[in-house]
Amino acid sequence: MWTPERHDRIISLLQQRQRLTTDAFALELGVSKETVRRDLIELESNGKLKRMHGGAVPCVQPVETLAEASYLERGRLHQAEKRAIARTAAALIEAGSTCFIDAGSSTNALAQAMLGSKGIRVITNSVEVARTLASSTAIEVHLLGGQLQTDVPATSGEFTVSEIARFHADYAVISPTALNPEHGALNYAWHEASVARAMLAHARHSIMLANAHKLGQGSRVQICTAASIDSLVTDHQAEPAMLERLRKSGIKRVISAGA
Repeated sequence: MWTPERHDRIISLLQQRQRLTTDAFALELGVSKETVRRDLIELESNGKLKRMHGGAVPCVQPVETLAEASYLERGRLHQAEKRAIARTAAALIEAGSTCFIDAGSSTNALAQAMLGSKGIRVITNSVEVARTLASSTAIEVHLLGGQLQTDVPATSGEFTVSEIARFHADYAVISPTALNPEHGALNYAWHEASVARAMLAHARHSIMLANAHKLGQGSRVQICTAASIDSLVTDHQAEPAMLERLRKSGIKRVISAGA
């Protein structure tokens, strides 16, 4: 298990159980206690947890976490808002650029909106995004290898993360489960968060796609802090007070897409 995946798993375990010993972490992760101690030190230095004698506890109480709907159900929700967000986000991606796109219903809408684009290279773990963009002869598409998930048609895991590290993209377009000022962008599944985090680490500019219903909500695994987000594209239903809080949290540009 790679270090980012271990860190995601540690945070996920803490959110589920609230306190774990070093021995318990080592057993869950299949690594040595020395490796766990190094991970806990690094995570504490990043404000992700608090080390206690013999283990760790969460640093802060998480924002209320909503159960994530199934992939098919998410695809049916807020379709008009997702199409508006997709059109706006597609216009941000310049011709001649290389772009990571992760898996999600919002990025599926983005792929449809990008079909008129030219001279763009897309690297994605989403089977549906790859299938949609492959119909355009003006877009170069790379589908990342890895373990194929059953809940979402996408690849993930150590192989996917290592493949991402081979590229240096201009943009990483991510569709998180939730986004709030205190905890940034979050995902429900740790393996999806690992892919998103790897894409962000190898891109010059980050773009988050989040409809108004995701703003202010919580989820289980952090992708990145709000301050590390370059652009947030949401829809016209987002509350002005929430958008102002997101700006103050460090997001560099907040764009509300029209209907």
